[in-house]
Amino acid sequence: MPDIVILLLLVLGGVAILLTGGEFLVRGATALARALGIPALIVGLTIVAFGTSAPEMVVSAAAAIREAPGLAIGNIVGSNIANILLVLGLPAILAPMATTTPGVRRNAAIALVLTGVFIAMGFDGALTLTEGYILAALIAVYIGYLGFSARGASADPVVAELTDVDHMEGLPKGRLAIAGYTLLGLVLLPVGAELIVRGATGIAATLGVPESIIGLTILALGTSLPELATAMVAALKKQAEMAIGNVIGSNIFNICAVGGITGIAATAATGNPAPVDAEFIRFDFWVMAGAMLAASILVFAKKPVGRLVGAVFFATYVAYIAYLAWGALG
Repeated sequence: MPDIVILLLLVLGGVAILLTGGEFLVRGATALARALGIPALIVGLTIVAFGTSAPEMVVSAAAAIREAPGLAIGNIVGSNIANILLVLGLPAILAPMATTTPGVRRNAAIALVLTGVFIAMGFDGALTLTEGYILAALIAVYIGYLGFSARGASADPVVAELTDVDHMEGLPKGRLAIAGYTLLGLVLLPVGAELIVRGATGIAATLGVPESIIGLTILALGTSLPELATAMVAALKKQAEMAIGNVIGSNIFNICAVGGITGIAATAATGNPAPVDAEFIRFDFWVMAGAMLAASILVFAKKPVGRLVGAVFFATYVAYIAYLAWGALG
């Protein structure tokens, strides 16, 4: 048991280091771009967009390189499930979330289609190099779409969050501070990823469970905590209407950016595509699809995520985690 505690602390410490590294990198690189006079739109759609996804991308790359792709794919699937059922569900119990924010319906449709694409790619039991490149190309297309949407002062919440560079707090000032933030982020990201992968694979080996289970649960929950904290604060301030747009945008980045790097890194490191565990195909993919479909139906119908729906979402997430734990340890 002490070994499990140490390994769990390794994962949790790695998550903390990883998220801290992502924050330092985003703030340092953003400050550098602003000092160079780069427009906020370009900064937001490049540095901020990919910087906020950097922790998940680095973990996936590290997991794929260390031949633990189940961890990477589990993180993608588990994070997308947690984003809908937990990050939307729990705050909605405190304050209903509107689904009528401009751009949310388009993003929901995109996320729903991409969820289907990702499931289809994994249905043959592997995420290939070609599929990795396709997903990477799709995130580039999506970023281009956001840039096109932003030209006309779009109120799209994803665009608004990414491009609100002028109001970003905690940016370093001065060349030395900017360099320090950026370099610290670049150092902390791989360190955190290495700790996570080592701890997670160790837990899986000690408990005799698939690495994908650790990705679906501990890792997915850990990387979703910042979004949950943000949504909870917004709900308490009665400003939760932006949460659903941000969650849907996060799911899109998880599928395309993180999925893309997983397929590419796995093939580059091992010469073989990233295997997709049969359990994903049997169960977890459909939980992810069902959660995304439920959120999309509310968006398309312009129905708020009310307290009852939030309670159902949250209860479903608890039941899902309990099912995974029961299957792994029972």
